[in-house]
Amino acid sequence: MKSDIEIAQEAKMDHITKVAAQLDISADELELYGKYKAKLSDELWERIKDREDGKLVLVTAINPTPAGEGKTTTSIGLGEAFGRLGKKAALALREPSLGPCFGIKGGAAGGGYAQVVPMEDLNLHFTGDFHAITSANNLLAALLDNHIQQGNELGIDPRQVVWKRCLDMNDRSLRNIVVGLGSKMDGMVREDHFIITVASEIMAVLCLADNMEDLKKRLGRMIVAYTFANKPVTADDLHATGAMAALLKDALKPNLIQTLEHNPAIVHGGPFANIAHGCNSVRATKTALKLADIVITEAGFGADLGAEKFFDIKCRMAGLKPDAVVLVATIRALKYNGGVLKENLSQENLDALKKGIVNLEKHIENLQKYRVPVVVTLNSFVTDTDGEIAFVEQFCRERNCEFALSRVWERGGEGGVALAEKVLKTLETKTSDFTPLYEDSLSLTEKIGTVAKEIYGAKEVTYSPAAQKELKRIEELGMGDFPVCMAKTQYSLSDDQTKLGRPEGFTLNVREVYVSAGAGFVVAITGAIMTMPGLPKIPAANGIDVDDKGKITGLF
Repeated sequence: MKSDIEIAQEAKMDHITKVAAQLDISADELELYGKYKAKLSDELWERIKDREDGKLVLVTAINPTPAGEGKTTTSIGLGEAFGRLGKKAALALREPSLGPCFGIKGGAAGGGYAQVVPMEDLNLHFTGDFHAITSANNLLAALLDNHIQQGNELGIDPRQVVWKRCLDMNDRSLRNIVVGLGSKMDGMVREDHFIITVASEIMAVLCLADNMEDLKKRLGRMIVAYTFANKPVTADDLHATGAMAALLKDALKPNLIQTLEHNPAIVHGGPFANIAHGCNSVRATKTALKLADIVITEAGFGADLGAEKFFDIKCRMAGLKPDAVVLVATIRALKYNGGVLKENLSQENLDALKKGIVNLEKHIENLQKYRVPVVVTLNSFVTDTDGEIAFVEQFCRERNCEFALSRVWERGGEGGVALAEKVLKTLETKTSDFTPLYEDSLSLTEKIGTVAKEIYGAKEVTYSPAAQKELKRIEELGMGDFPVCMAKTQYSLSDDQTKLGRPEGFTLNVREVYVSAGAGFVVAITGAIMTMPGLPKIPAANGIDVDDKGKITGLF
């Protein structure tokens, strides 16, 4: 079969105005970025904002493995299948980061015959949203250091600067740096840090903001440092809010592109779920719900990360109520969780499947705690055997889950019809009684403990002295009612990526805590998770090129 980029480059795309017309969006309500990309205007939202919402379907997955799960591919294929069934559906997805594109994971446009296009544009610069976020983040950093240099009227303690610079690239050398070296005119010498753009609080703020007014309020209350008297200093205190908002003016608007089968896809925002809250923008999701009868969205990595944050952060803040969840798994990944080496995953192994399916079992249990109906789908591989598929199907039915095979990677929308029919049946016959996992009134440690024990399966939670001290300060600042955003490895339910399957009885260690006052949540960093990833020994960038006609190769 052809590579993803070959399939995408051979696609005959419709003009984006034609795609928009499927959702009754006029050409005047689009801001065009060439023929195949557009931003949705503020005027569109004003016209549709009072409409009744469509149905909201979340796509999530088991913990990712080297065998691959295909969550975005399944999301896109499901959207294609609804199109084939004559349903008015729309996708609401996240934008890719350059870090994985040039690192190890690759892009985030789907795969095979279930992709969104233009694939190269989406995976690279797209409409410039990430560049705007990076610029706004680093403008605030520059204004902060300049304030200290120009007399430090606010009394900022250089040892308590918490705002970090960012870059949308994997670069471990920038994790811990020293700025201000040189002469007295080159600034105050202090330790500084970089994070990847998707971990920036501005990314979270953009994704959670309803409109420009809300965006500016959130930007303004972001905490950048503390004074010598331990008082918080905000972006508003530095008079940075207006300039940042100006940089983010266009980035705040959702983007519209299309699938290979010309169905509409709203792609906007892109925080990672292992180090941030992992969901596309509230604005994109709400817009899609006003335009379509069914909206398919996804949350990053496994359900222990992306789905938990979708429910407990995004839905809580935005008032969203999902109607169903699609949980993606593969036979190969389940066998990997059962101890099979990657090179042996193509061989039938029911014993390993029975051992590894506990990972799927835990995710089913977790999702059902939110009182939302669950549909399990197996992303099909040609090496899957009838016996293996039958075992998984029976396993799911015993746990009150609908089940369907997905063959969208090789067949596009046609391969997702069975899944779409099961989702439609669920939407028609089962009622969602969505409820977040915990109440706002719980203390921060109680919230962290609830997620660790209920979702991950931990026995207890321990905290570094620095984390304990910061939790106390956050609650003293009056932010103890915030939800928690757990930064954790995506590869395991625990904070140890080597613990596959369903680890139990382990201790989860929180080594660092900080408040994202603008986003409205508290981040708890566990284990060895990094907010600035590094490149692998052989980065994907080594295989990417462009010919003299401008055709890109090697992007996957």
